[in-house]
Amino acid sequence: MPSCSLLAAAVPYTVTGRGSRRVGGHRGQEKPFSLVFAPAVHDHLSAIDTKYDSLIRQKTEEQLTHEPEVETRNRKPVRAPAAFQAEWELRFGPNNRFRVFYQIDHEHREVRIVAIGVKDRNRLLVGGEEVTL
Repeated sequence: MPSCSLLAAAVPYTVTGRGSRRVGGHRGQEKPFSLVFAPAVHDHLSAIDTKYDSLIRQKTEEQLTHEPEVETRNRKPVRAPAAFQAEWELRFGPNNRFRVFYQIDHEHREVRIVAIGVKDRNRLLVGGEEVTL
């Protein structure tokens, strides 16, 4: 089983965003969202080849620390009832094969990553097990 360098042994793992950024076309000091990973995400990442760790980290931080609730081509709300109680899904990587499922806590400015998986044709694998959405 591949090891995971993305998350440290201590979980939940939090990554804070960086500096200021233009938000919605206006200059502002909008506080970035913190990323908080559910304990099970460590197991999910262990099932993914470690060569993708940096891609997963980069895209997750890039896409979810600012405006995680803005729908885009690769970021969409999940229809209820959703696996892992996810509210949103982020797609990225070669052939959009990676999926990050998350919830947004606006009050604490946190994005809670609840699952990370790999899409293989019509199957979604999370932690090496097939999941039905």
